[in-house]
Amino acid sequence: MDTPLLSIAYLPPVEYFSIMANYDSVKVESKEHFVKQTYRNRAVILGANGPLPLIIPLKKGKNNQQLITETEIDYSSNWQTVHWRAIKSAYGGSPFFEHYADFFASYYQRRYLYLFEYNIELTKLLLKLFKLNCEISFSSEFIVPSAIAGDYRYSITPKTISSYTPIPYRQVFSDKFTFTPNLSAIDLLFCMGNRANTALN
Repeated sequence: MDTPLLSIAYLPPVEYFSIMANYDSVKVESKEHFVKQTYRNRAVILGANGPLPLIIPLKKGKNNQQLITETEIDYSSNWQTVHWRAIKSAYGGSPFFEHYADFFASYYQRRYLYLFEYNIELTKLLLKLFKLNCEISFSSEFIVPSAIAGDYRYSITPKTISSYTPIPYRQVFSDKFTFTPNLSAIDLLFCMGNRANTALN
């Protein structure tokens, strides 16, 4: 597989962007069914008490039988405010939060109907802020999972120990915790700013 194959992810982890940093293009799976308990609707940031998952609620129903492009976000709870407050609380004191905060704020005010669209827009924003020239295309049919190198849809997951070895950088709360690898890429961005892409190996 010449072009890496990824799933969508909410504020994807550093590993996700390390792949994009090494390729001119990636393909995102758009014909799969929603997969629960994955980065497709969750991100992990570093809070004052350690890693903190941020989970986007989805409309009730048989999400695991829905195409990922048809999976709708549930706004019955005020999750956008909760997530943005958590991000500000975690990173408000980081070196570059004030520089980048305005880029993200609107995504916690505007309502997107579909999870797929929301995640892709945030991923494109991060690509821009990381200054990565990687084009995103989408699968035209479901690609059967295989052991072929380059299929990362089910290996980049909160429940799998990754073989990815990140480049350590100084994180918030470093006086309390040892380096926490593979958090959401916003952790790297807010901590390293315009040098963030140097940590994408």
